[in-house]
Amino acid sequence: MTNPNIIKMSKLYAPTLKEDPADAEIASHRLLLRAGFIRKTASGVYTFLPLGQKVLSKVENIVREEMDAIGAQEIMMPALQPAELWHESGRWSAYGPELMRLNDRHDHEFCLGPTHEELIVALVRNELRSYKELPVSLYQIQVKFRDEIRPRFGLLRSREFMMKDAYSFNESYESMQKTYDDMSEAYGKICDRAGLDYRPVEADGGQIGGSVTCEFMALAEAGEAELVHCTCGYAANTEAGECIAHPTVYDVPFEKIATPGVHTIAELAEFLDIPESSTVKALSGKNDEGKLVVLFVPGDHEVNEIKAARAAGGFELLCDEEMESYGLHKGSMGPVGLPESAYVIADRSLEAVPQWVVGANEDGYHYVGARLGVDFTVDQWEDLSVVRPGDSCPKCGLALEGARGIEVAQVFQLGDKYSKAMGATFMDEDGKEQPFIMGCYGVGVSRTVAAIVEQHNDEFGIAWPMSVAPAHVCVIPLTVGDDQVQPAAEKLADDLAKMGFEVAIDDRSERAGVKFADADLIGWPIQIIVGKRGLAEGKVEVKRRSTGERIDIALATLEEAFAFAKRNAKGRAFEANLLQGLFS
Repeated sequence: MTNPNIIKMSKLYAPTLKEDPADAEIASHRLLLRAGFIRKTASGVYTFLPLGQKVLSKVENIVREEMDAIGAQEIMMPALQPAELWHESGRWSAYGPELMRLNDRHDHEFCLGPTHEELIVALVRNELRSYKELPVSLYQIQVKFRDEIRPRFGLLRSREFMMKDAYSFNESYESMQKTYDDMSEAYGKICDRAGLDYRPVEADGGQIGGSVTCEFMALAEAGEAELVHCTCGYAANTEAGECIAHPTVYDVPFEKIATPGVHTIAELAEFLDIPESSTVKALSGKNDEGKLVVLFVPGDHEVNEIKAARAAGGFELLCDEEMESYGLHKGSMGPVGLPESAYVIADRSLEAVPQWVVGANEDGYHYVGARLGVDFTVDQWEDLSVVRPGDSCPKCGLALEGARGIEVAQVFQLGDKYSKAMGATFMDEDGKEQPFIMGCYGVGVSRTVAAIVEQHNDEFGIAWPMSVAPAHVCVIPLTVGDDQVQPAAEKLADDLAKMGFEVAIDDRSERAGVKFADADLIGWPIQIIVGKRGLAEGKVEVKRRSTGERIDIALATLEEAFAFAKRNAKGRAFEANLLQGLFS
C-alpha cells in the first residue's frame, strides 16, 4: 500500500498512555494527553502532535470556510507588538499582568499579543481612507499569549493558544450591526459544524471592551463559566445577565436584636430561623473618586462586581482598617445609621421589600423590620446581583435554569473605542473625517478542540465528530504479515482513500485488544475490523465509535455506503449519510 494519504499506525508518532497524567483534572486534558494528541512543554504551554495538529487544522478550516463565506479576508499579523501602540489605546497599563511584556536589546518595549486591536487599527488607519472602501473585515488564525496566573485544564486555560481573531471597519453603527450579525451567524455555523452543543449568551466586554457582546458557550460541566438559560431561548453569562431576584419579607416590628457570633448571612438566617432570601447582604467600598459606597443585595445572592463598578463609577472593597475608620463592622453592616458620607446603592429587587433584616452597624447586633423610607433611605436603585438559577427570565418571566459552559467564541461591538483613541479615521460622504466604527470577533481554536472532547467522550476515550476527527475511518486488520487479512485491509483502506475519505490503518503487530483500546482512546468515528472469519463470508465488522454499535456488513455493501455518502456529502449531512448507509 503506497497511498500517502493513509495514516499508517505503524509509522504514526502518537505515543499513548495507559494511565491518566497526575495533573490532568478534566476529561479533555486527560484524554488528549493519553491518546497522543498533545504533550505538555511547560505550565500552560503544549505541543500538538500529528493527531492533534490534524484536529486543530480541521477546526481552523471550518473557521476559514465560514469567515470566507461572509467576505472576511485572511491576513497574518505579528505576535510581537510594539508597546507604543498599546500606549496609544491606553491598554498598556489597563490590561494588567496577563499581558506578556518584554524588552529587546535596544530596551524597546514589546508585548506578545493576547489580541490584536491595536495592531489592526495601526495597519488600516493609513490605508483605508474613504467610506467607499468600507465595510472591511480582516481576520487571522494565529498563536496568542496570556500570562495566566494559574494555567489549568490543559487547552482550556493555557498561556499560549491558537485563536481566530477578526476585526471589522464600518462607516456607521448600522453597517457594523450588519457585520456583527453576519459574524454571529457564522459563529453559530462553526459551532454546529464542530459538533458542539452550545448557547449564545449575553456577556461582559472585559478587557476588550465594547457596549454589546455575546459569548458562544459550549455546555460542559468542566466549563469555568456559569450561565443561566431559559426555554424561551434567553441565555446569559452570570457575570452579565440581568438579575430578577425574589427576596421575601420577614414581617416583624422594627427591633435591634443581639446576634452574638453571627457574621454571615447563613448564620443570621439560621439564628432567626428564616430563609436567606429574607435577609439583606451589605458590602462597602470606594468608587474611583474615593467616595464611600455601600451596596445592598438580597441575602441569597452575591454582588456582581462588574455591575457594582458600573453603577458606582468604580468599586474597590474596603480593607478591615478602612471599615473601622468609618465605624463599619464586617458581618454587621446595614443601612440604618451609616456615616453621612456614605452613598447607598441597593439592588432594585429590594425596592419592593418594605422591611429589611440587616446589620445594625454594631458588632453582634442586627435589625429586623428595618423600614425602607422610614428608618433608612436608598440613594440609587440598580441591578447589582449575580443572576442565579431560579431567578426570573428577563424575557418571559419563567424560572431560569443553570449550566456551566466553555467559552469557545465571542463577538464584540467596539464602536469607536480604539479608532478614536488611535486617530484612525476615514472620509465620509460629506468629506468629513470620522472615526471607524469597529467590531471584533474571536474564536478560540485550540480551546474549541478541548470543548469538543469535553462533550464527546466516554470511559474508553474520545469520540470525535466526523467533521473534526483526525481521520473518518480506521481499518483494523486483526492479523498482519499474512497473505489474506492484511492485503484485504490495505485494499479496503486504499479504496476508501481513493473515494476521498480520510483513512487510518492499524498495521501494527499488536494484539487485537490493544488495537481496539487504542482505536477507542483515539476516537476514530468509524472502525472497520477485518478478520479471517469475516473475510471467509465476504464481510467485515463495522463499529460506530460514538454509540458502540457494531454490525457485520458485506464488503460490497460497505463500499456502496461510503460511495453514497461521498456523492451526497454536504456539511454535516455527510456524516449522517454515511451512518445511515452503514447502520440503517
